[in-house]
Amino acid sequence: MKGSVRDSESPARSFDAVVVAVETEGLASRGAFHVAADDAVPPFADGTPAATLVLVGNAGPGMWPVFAASEEANDGGPDALDRWSRRVVSRLARTLGGAAHFPFGGPPWLPFIGWAQRAGPVYPSPIGPLVHPDFGLWHAYRGAIAFRERLDLPPRDDRASPCDTCVGRPCLSSCPVGAFSADGYDVEGCVGHISNPGGAACLGTGCLARHACPVGRNATYAAAQAEFHMRAFLDARLWTLGGT
Repeated sequence: MKGSVRDSESPARSFDAVVVAVETEGLASRGAFHVAADDAVPPFADGTPAATLVLVGNAGPGMWPVFAASEEANDGGPDALDRWSRRVVSRLARTLGGAAHFPFGGPPWLPFIGWAQRAGPVYPSPIGPLVHPDFGLWHAYRGAIAFRERLDLPPRDDRASPCDTCVGRPCLSSCPVGAFSADGYDVEGCVGHISNPGGAACLGTGCLARHACPVGRNATYAAAQAEFHMRAFLDARLWTLGGT
């Protein structure tokens, strides 16, 4: 199946074993849940339904040194982070006896936002990306591993969105070009800003609206990581505009 990697026959021993294996690759477990029929988790290649889904990604800057030293990050090819994620998460899935799924490579697109909200305390922020009570806006999902087994999982973290009690919501007022408003996200205004010298701060250190969030300050990406993501966003957007 497109977007998936065939599972091996070696089963994961426990959720703790999955967490340890994921961390050895520079990634982090981003929560897990027992799969229900309406979660739209693809079945295994032999038709067996998935019983547990573990989300894999980064929380804060811990992933960056591992990725930055990888072949994909240094070979000059496109989509370096996606290629690295596919290689690493696929290897994890094979080792642990699961099947890998990814938030890229579509269409069709897998419902990663819904999966993320099933797996842990993340909520849509006023500026769009999911916010976490500890990591704020400085986290991401690089893949997921499905298991045939119903693994024993820790209790779900049910903390509320930090945005519910945020005074002033500075993320909405800190964008230099007012790209975030009650009307939504002005993508073209944002792209125009970071495409020009006046947007150097946003491009080089990361979105200023994201930096304005008071949650997760100790999880902020370093400048090199933030710039990588901003340039990837800009390049993708300019390519889209050039192709339409």
